[in-house]
Amino acid sequence: MNENLFASFIAPTILSLPAAVLIILFPPLLIPTSKYLINNRLITTQQWLIKLTSKQMMTMHNTKGRTWSLMLVSLIIFIATTNLLGLLPHSFTPTTQLSMNLAMAIPLWAGAVIMGFRSKIKNALAHFLPQGTPTPLIPMLVIIETISLLIQPMALAVRLTANITAGHLLMHLIGSATLAMSTINLPSTLIIFTILILLTILEIAVALIQAYVFTLLVSLYLHDNT
Repeated sequence: MNENLFASFIAPTILSLPAAVLIILFPPLLIPTSKYLINNRLITTQQWLIKLTSKQMMTMHNTKGRTWSLMLVSLIIFIATTNLLGLLPHSFTPTTQLSMNLAMAIPLWAGAVIMGFRSKIKNALAHFLPQGTPTPLIPMLVIIETISLLIQPMALAVRLTANITAGHLLMHLIGSATLAMSTINLPSTLIIFTILILLTILEIAVALIQAYVFTLLVSLYLHDNT
């Protein structure tokens, strides 16, 4: 109970060196690959899920937008596996760090916007000024649309950080309450422990949903600029 509530969000170190890089590189090692002509059930299920997700995200894109399919599929797999590994006890979740989420969101958003300005500059500039805008409101609307464009990567990163962090904090609080009640009242402990199990199942769903939402929003930004 005396443990710092935010201790699990501190970036770990090994011999005074940051271990976040090693943790970030670890999830791809868990993705199974097959060297055989006939895949097993795990590989087959994995490929089916990848094809299903890729189809849902890439259906609305044109040929130029579909060149990002490999990057977007890799992104959703990375975020999902990182979020799920963070649910393990005594583990560190890199996606609770706003700096890392910004490092993912800003380059992807910037790449989509730059592609839009290079290929469809008229359409890209038209987003800053809706058709039929009264003349006195033109400067204000241009400023508002510019700000809304610039905060898109921040919104992406903050959404992912807030959802994952809130779930971890809630699990930590309920877990601490379960441990404290175990020596006081057994029936209450069983009820709280049941709530903790249900919350863990919910957090597994949130980890997958947030990975999908993050990637889908990047895909929508790409669609608006291709």
